[in-house]
Amino acid sequence: MIDEIHILLDQYTAWLKDKTALRKIDDWVEITTPYLDRHNDYIQIYIRRDNGSYILTDDGYTIDDLKRSGCELESKKRRDLLTLTLNGFGAKLEENALVMRASSENFPLRKHNLLQAILAVNDLFYLSVPMVASLFLEDVTAWLDLNDIRYTPKVKFTGKTGYDHLFDFVIPASKKQPERILHTINKPSRDTAQSVAFSWIDTKSVRPENAMAYVFLNDTEHTPSASVIDALKNYDVNPVIWSRRNEVQEVLAA
Repeated sequence: MIDEIHILLDQYTAWLKDKTALRKIDDWVEITTPYLDRHNDYIQIYIRRDNGSYILTDDGYTIDDLKRSGCELESKKRRDLLTLTLNGFGAKLEENALVMRASSENFPLRKHNLLQAILAVNDLFYLSVPMVASLFLEDVTAWLDLNDIRYTPKVKFTGKTGYDHLFDFVIPASKKQPERILHTINKPSRDTAQSVAFSWIDTKSVRPENAMAYVFLNDTEHTPSASVIDALKNYDVNPVIWSRRNEVQEVLAA
């Protein structure tokens, strides 16, 4: 099993390197990544030297795009949730830009964390209908509380590769069930599913042997595609369709 995971990790890193493109823009280097945003455009980040270190940023694209789409982040609750999410990846918000600083030694980790922060913020706050009152993560949290499912929110683990991975909830092991790691995807896509799958593959080997992963998929507006479901199942992640969440209530509450 360990050899199989090593092969999967090698395949992932090879794909990531092969699909990454660089372009120089004045003092900045633009990195086009293979990850897609909600418009199916490749996510881009920008990097420049700064007094012997590096500044990495999305140049404000993520927040500005959400605002243009009608998703306002002005309420205290949403600003706090944004800050909590960014803190989990070590990123900061500077004039609407997601920003991270890196040294030569930790550059790969910081680049990874910035991309994960962009994906997390994009998915967390994406609301196709601006008048929607609550976020999907809030709905999942309320459901866990309603069913007396104990959990620790926003837990970060360092995986076998040294990359950090932030998960929405962790349910501790009990006499009946092993540790359960939960994550939410508001707008399921193959990219977001693969990102979560990689996080789990990298994390699984440093968690208790029988730990399990579950991902809640929002199907309020669109049914998640078969490719999303398969991308999760292929890497031992249990997909949970939101409208069928009661099917896992017993196993999560145990």
